[in-house]
Amino acid sequence: MAIAAPAEDEFTQLPDAPAAMKTKSYSGYLTVSDSKALHYVYIESENLPENDPVVIWFNGGPGCSSLLGFMQEHGPFVMEDGATNITENPFPWNNKANMLYLESPAGVGYSVANKTSDYNTNDV
Repeated sequence: MAIAAPAEDEFTQLPDAPAAMKTKSYSGYLTVSDSKALHYVYIESENLPENDPVVIWFNGGPGCSSLLGFMQEHGPFVMEDGATNITENPFPWNNKANMLYLESPAGVGYSVANKTSDYNTNDV
């Protein structure tokens, strides 16, 4: 069974951001097994969310949180290197695409696993 856009995952503003989110935005967990859940952030397109593509973003690694892409590269708000404040991004990728930021594998960023054996801790 798939559940899309759970109301409890919706958020309207980032802490300390200069404005509210322009589109529907969600942050929560996708259960991928009995013992693993991956954290996600989903930001709807500012254009035509029902027709625009969904881009799934994974930062490199393993071990690098996809929130780096979300908050420093192409999300609706960014925090530049060395900055102490969040600013609006004039060219966010969600201008023309629905963006799904997925923190993977379990143990990266806010993604979790209930068993140590579920964590990937090397390149193999």
